[in-house]
Amino acid sequence: MLKQFASWARDVLLSVVMALMVILFLYQPVKVEGTSMMPSLIDQERIFINKFVYRLGLGDVERGDTVVFWYPGDPSKSYIKRVIGLPGDQVHIVQGMVHVNGQPLSETYVPDEYRDPGTYPSVIVPPGRYYVLGDHRSSSNDSRSWGPIPREAIYGKAVFIYWPLDKLGVVR
Repeated sequence: MLKQFASWARDVLLSVVMALMVILFLYQPVKVEGTSMMPSLIDQERIFINKFVYRLGLGDVERGDTVVFWYPGDPSKSYIKRVIGLPGDQVHIVQGMVHVNGQPLSETYVPDEYRDPGTYPSVIVPPGRYYVLGDHRSSSNDSRSWGPIPREAIYGKAVFIYWPLDKLGVVR
């Protein structure tokens, strides 16, 4: 009986340690705060971010990725936004329509009522930087205000919504 309990306790402890390793080093739970990523992500939703994919070069930051990064104005705060412009891209927003390298960007994830009808100056994204925007353009503090973010500020990619349960699934 004692031998069975010891075996069971060892298995539970090993499972807990493995789960902690995954959460601490590969995936991190994050709470969405604010409305800037609506309707894709809602205030107070809980998501997992993959902290591993960009660090080990297993994937490049790509246009359309939803990334978590240290806010340039206060590196103690994290923001979550969608990557719009890659290094070398020209980003220009005209009456709410985003153009990348002279071509309108198809943004099915931004409903018309969330678009900011403003026009912003054209920006060439410098090497090692990314132009990011919230999906709720009229309610987002993003690269339109503080410019492209440095690659080293990006520390995760949003991958999975786990709360509330009715939203359970992959981040789009």
